Amino acid sequence: MVRSSKGLRSGTRRKLKKKLREKFKVEPFLREFKPGERVVIAIEPFSQKGMPHIRFKGKIGIVSEKRGNSYIISIKTGKKEKHLTARPEHLKPVE
Repeated sequence: MVRSSKGLRSGTRRKLKKKLREKFKVEPFLREFKPGERVVIAIEPFSQKGMPHIRFKGKIGIVSEKRGNSYIISIKTGKKEKHLTARPEHLKPVE
């Protein structure tokens, strides 16, 4: 029998799809966030490096600290508080 893949991006064909005319832009890579700032996890499929798990797509978290080129985000899921590492291209400021 054949086993199905259970990788990080399995079952994400529609979840990580971009619109037809959306292009690669440099601005998301250059964003800066300060500790305490609220951000939305908006995963960009063109960059696999520093991508949080797909289950956190659309969640709002708080930036705890900057670590290298990435940020540590605190997210409350149920009763637990989880810490994610994500690069700036996968984060958007809350408006």
